[in-house]
Amino acid sequence: MISLLDVRRQTSTIREELDAAVAQVLDHGQFILGPEVRTLEGRIAEYCGTRFAVACASGSDALLLPLMALGVGPGDKVVTTPFTFFATGGSIARLGAVPVFVDIEPDTFNLDPAELAAAVAQPGVKAIVPVHLFGQCAEMRAINEVAARFGVPVIEDAAQAIGAEYEGRRAGSLGWCGCFSFFPSKNLGGFGDGGMITTDDEALAEKLRRLRVHGSGATYFHSEVGINSRLDTLQAAVLLVKLRYLDSWTAQRRANAETYRELLRDAAGVTLPAERAHVKHVWNQFTIRVANRDAVKKRLAELGVSTAIYYPLPLHLQECFQGLGYRAGDLPQSEAAASECLSLPVEPGLTANDIASVAERVAGAVGLAG
Repeated sequence: MISLLDVRRQTSTIREELDAAVAQVLDHGQFILGPEVRTLEGRIAEYCGTRFAVACASGSDALLLPLMALGVGPGDKVVTTPFTFFATGGSIARLGAVPVFVDIEPDTFNLDPAELAAAVAQPGVKAIVPVHLFGQCAEMRAINEVAARFGVPVIEDAAQAIGAEYEGRRAGSLGWCGCFSFFPSKNLGGFGDGGMITTDDEALAEKLRRLRVHGSGATYFHSEVGINSRLDTLQAAVLLVKLRYLDSWTAQRRANAETYRELLRDAAGVTLPAERAHVKHVWNQFTIRVANRDAVKKRLAELGVSTAIYYPLPLHLQECFQGLGYRAGDLPQSEAAASECLSLPVEPGLTANDIASVAERVAGAVGLAG
C-alpha cells in the first residue's frame, strides 16, 4: 500500500536529533512555555517575515485567539469560505458569531474575491478569514483591497500553508495576522497538537500572550478572560528540529506535485490542481478532481493506493450550521468540489517510482469508474 501519510518516513531520518531535543526538555523540566517555545516563536516569525509569533495549543486555537482579541462575539459576522476544515467556521461560531460563507474559485479551491465585497458589505462584519487551502495562498491582494475598503482586518488561515508565498511574501505575513497548525499531518507537524499566530501588530501579540494564559499578564492577576492554550515545550523542541528541514521537504513536495502534473496532464477525466504564477504552492495536499470520485477512491484502495477526501461536505451544509439558512445549491463551486475532490500521496519520502505508480493507477481507476 502506498500510504497517503506515514509520519515514520520523516521521523526515521532525523530520529537521533529528535531524541536529543526531547531529552533536553526532560533534563530542564520546563514542560509548558519553556525556552524552546520562545525560540520557536522567534524562528517562526523570522521564517514567515513577521515581527512577532505567539505559540498556542492548536491550530484551532490559533484561529480562535485573534477573534477573541478582536472582540468578536454574539451577533457579529465573520466572512470565510465553506470549503475548509471545520475549525475555520467553528472558531467563529464558538464565540457566538455568525460565519458568512463565500464561494470558492474552482481551480484553486480558495475563497473567490469576486464574491467577497457583497458579503463584507453586510452590517456587523468584524473580520475576513481567507484559507490558504492545500498549501496555496488565496488571492490576498484582492482580498486585502476589499478589507481596506470596508475597514475590517484579515486573519489568514494558513494552517496548511507554512512556507507558501504570494507575490514573494510568505503566508502569515499577508494580513493582520496568520494562523498555523502543527498537527502531525501538516508540512511542519509536531508529535501532537500545536499552533502559532504571526503578526506585525505588537499590541495584538501582547494581547494574544495574555489570552493564551487565561487573560493573565502576571501570575494570578487577570485583566481579561482568556483560555488555556499554551504550547507544550516538548512540541516546540520537536518542531525546532523539523523546521531545519522544512524547506527541503517542501522542495520534495513540489517535485512530487510536478511529477504528477506531468504524468497526469493528458489523463482523461482528471482535473489537476492549479498553481498560479505569482504564488509558491507548498502542497500540503495534492488534490485532483474526478467524476465518480467515491468509485475512484474505492478502486484505488483495491489497487494499493491510499487517498483522502478533503472535504466531503462543505461547512454551509453541515448539520450544526443549518440554522444559518443555507441550502444545497447556494454555493455551487464548493458543493461541486466536495463531490469531486480526491487527494493523492505527495509527502516527502515517496520515491519517483511511488509517484509514477500512483499516477498510473489513478489514470486506470478513473477510466474504469467512468
